[in-house]
Amino acid sequence: MKLHIEPIEASTYSIYFEENGYEELNELIVRKGYSKIFILVDENTMNYCYSKFIQFLDTKLPTETIEIKSGEEHKNIETCNDVWFALTQHEADRKSLMINLGGGVITDIGGFVASTYKRGIDFVNIPTTLLSMVDASVGGKTGIDQGILKNHIGLFADPQIVIIDISFLDTLNDREIRSGMAEIIKYGMTSSIELLNEVINYKDLKYNYLIHESIVIKNQIVLKDPKENSLRKILNFGHTLGHAIESFYLDSNLKEPLKHGEAIAIGMVCETYISSKLLNFQEGKLQEIKEFICSIFGKDQIDPKNFMDIINLLKYDKKNTNGQVNFVLLHDIESYKLDCKVSEDLIIESFNYYNA
Repeated sequence: MKLHIEPIEASTYSIYFEENGYEELNELIVRKGYSKIFILVDENTMNYCYSKFIQFLDTKLPTETIEIKSGEEHKNIETCNDVWFALTQHEADRKSLMINLGGGVITDIGGFVASTYKRGIDFVNIPTTLLSMVDASVGGKTGIDQGILKNHIGLFADPQIVIIDISFLDTLNDREIRSGMAEIIKYGMTSSIELLNEVINYKDLKYNYLIHESIVIKNQIVLKDPKENSLRKILNFGHTLGHAIESFYLDSNLKEPLKHGEAIAIGMVCETYISSKLLNFQEGKLQEIKEFICSIFGKDQIDPKNFMDIINLLKYDKKNTNGQVNFVLLHDIESYKLDCKVSEDLIIESFNYYNA
């Protein structure tokens, strides 16, 4: 018997769970009178998720599938051009609907492509990874990378609906699941000690609960601050250094690129260390957090020769103002401070702490 989970109401759309979402999708297609449907996938979601999804799609409308290559390295303007060309070739008009079936790269790029094609067509997000379910499913951010600079080009645009189907988690390997856990840990550290304790203390994790609570937390924040002028910045805890680390390894042949969550996990350890120096975050808790995060993600060494290369990437962070890098730091679990200034020496210190 399926667990019935009530939909979560975002600003202009709803997040539905399990079969309720597919029922709503079919009703949406009729209600809005779409002309054609386009399903955006990558090779992974085409192989592992498409066949399950398509059996729930109940429509006689012309339906086309557009497949792009998976991976952050393909989240760029060249891929957008390919998708725009495919839409044009298949005569997509303003009454077309784009369904983005995949992880964060698919929902980010699919939302961006849809929102700019003919000045905007409707889109629906069906995230298939844990990371995209708890992060990209809510918030209205779409975007692509410019070179190694993550999400440097984009806009705010809401989907018509979001469908969370946790059965897609069965298609993921352990590394992808761990990557998604980083965002759940972030929500726990910044907003909910109960959620953090659920992750720390239970080996048999209840994904329905973790995903639902994470979305509720993010949605409440976004409703209060949709354009990241103030409160929404807390969602960037661990991301200031994490994004720089992720970008550096994305463009480096020194090692395999890190998953988003793996880089954010390192960022959270480093930024918690910085919090202990600037905001008196308890050192005992700091060590517990480091040990817990490293127990999930393992520990990559950051070569000291690369410290300054990573720090130099901070100047491109989207939270910067007047050339100043702004950090989100913690006084304690659930107690944060926005727009903190951090010296290069202290950032290097935090890297050394992570490495130790």
